Amino acid sequence: MKITVAIDSFKGSLTSSEAGNAVREGILRAVPDAEVSVYPFADGGEGTTEALVSGLNGQYREVRVSDPLGREICASYGILPDGTAVIEMAAASGITLVSPEERNPMITTTFGTGQMIKDAVLYGCRKFIIGIGGSATNDGGTGCLQALGFELLDREGKMISPGAAGCSEIFSVNAGHILPELFECSFYLACDVKNPLCGENGCSAVFSPQKGAVPEMIPVMDGYLKNFAEVTKKFNPAADPDFPGAGAAGGLGFALVSYLNAETEPGIEMIIRETGMEEKIKESDIVITGEGCIDAQTAMGKAPSGIAKAAKKYGKTVIAFSGSVSWDARECNNHGIDAFFPVIRRICTLDEAMDKTTAAENISDTAEQVFRMIKAVEDYTQETK
Repeated sequence: MKITVAIDSFKGSLTSSEAGNAVREGILRAVPDAEVSVYPFADGGEGTTEALVSGLNGQYREVRVSDPLGREICASYGILPDGTAVIEMAAASGITLVSPEERNPMITTTFGTGQMIKDAVLYGCRKFIIGIGGSATNDGGTGCLQALGFELLDREGKMISPGAAGCSEIFSVNAGHILPELFECSFYLACDVKNPLCGENGCSAVFSPQKGAVPEMIPVMDGYLKNFAEVTKKFNPAADPDFPGAGAAGGLGFALVSYLNAETEPGIEMIIRETGMEEKIKESDIVITGEGCIDAQTAMGKAPSGIAKAAKKYGKTVIAFSGSVSWDARECNNHGIDAFFPVIRRICTLDEAMDKTTAAENISDTAEQVFRMIKAVEDYTQETK
């Protein structure tokens, strides 16, 4: 029995690798002679770097950067064998780097993300894959641009403030001091968000509340970002604040496309292509996927549905494991996931369920029982032939 495991992280609990290895352990208890291959996987958000570095035998590079509030931290990004840099913006500008009490999108900045890009450029990288999920920011990507040498100036010719607040100050853009190597670089954004920069579906209205914005702050920030878009169109007439994904990562999508000619692509499709996952799936008998919570949204382009879609091209059985499932999770059965199983095995608190050791044990124990059933059915089928 040949099994491929490509399971997304159980966010806040287990990484993709940890969850996958837990599945493998459980399967081998039930079917000791199974050939189980674990591949870290992600959809362009958390775990993207791990998925690509592990899948393509890359390496990690550490760099000192600013977090969303300007504090120095150590962040890492990946470098693939062909020199491609793989960067998760959340490593420098992510919401998990800021405590709930500190979250304020008026002042949080993507400057650290720009520092990571700059380091990779100076290291020699010319192709970039950037995952732009999980941000703590709503600055339109202005901080990132500043770190790369773009001068975003107010009416007096001074540098703007960090955060969304700075977008209200922008009057002009000077690109005379950007890294010259940027002209040699190509940027590909793993982006599953379709929101525009501004408006009722823009990043301020939809995403900023989870980043600390209070209701009265939202229309103000939206106006600030509209000002940034207007100034950007003077710099680059082709800039479009309404393209799907402009509002990703608090507007970082808009900045990277408008100023660096970045291209966007659904994260799942990018990861599957770059890692050659389809070939691995093609050679399998059973494919295992999953994530922390399976619901109807899982079927709408998240990592497990991407794996299921690839598996169904070759008629493979797809099983998913998750920490929990919602009432509408059955929709996943219509999108290639043949069966899904929640792994919680007893009544417990959320903190208990999220504990790494407990979560890994729950996944292993559930996988074991599922594959004991599969083996029993296979044995019975063989006996009755």
